[in-house]
Amino acid sequence: MATDYDAPRKTEEDSPAESLEALQASRGGNAQTAVIDVDENDTAEGIDLPGADLSNEELTVIVVPEQSDEFTCSSCFLVRHRSQVAREKNGMKYCRECEG
Repeated sequence: MATDYDAPRKTEEDSPAESLEALQASRGGNAQTAVIDVDENDTAEGIDLPGADLSNEELTVIVVPEQSDEFTCSSCFLVRHRSQVAREKNGMKYCRECEG
């Protein structure tokens, strides 16, 4: 038996849809407010707004040098474990993902 997937599906559980006017009336007024979920412990400094000026902020990153069992892929420039070396050519190493 063929099934028409474009046909609207109706079940007995579906309640009749309310009109647009009834939905608007149940909401009360026309004014809508946005709600932001903020913990009491959060301060204004913890919230980043889109487009905020961050030019005077400093970023602290600890850079760990390449370990003896790691290499940097010459194609994707990701640091990988030595077991991921797929090919070594002219002193340049390539990982399995780039060679795959």
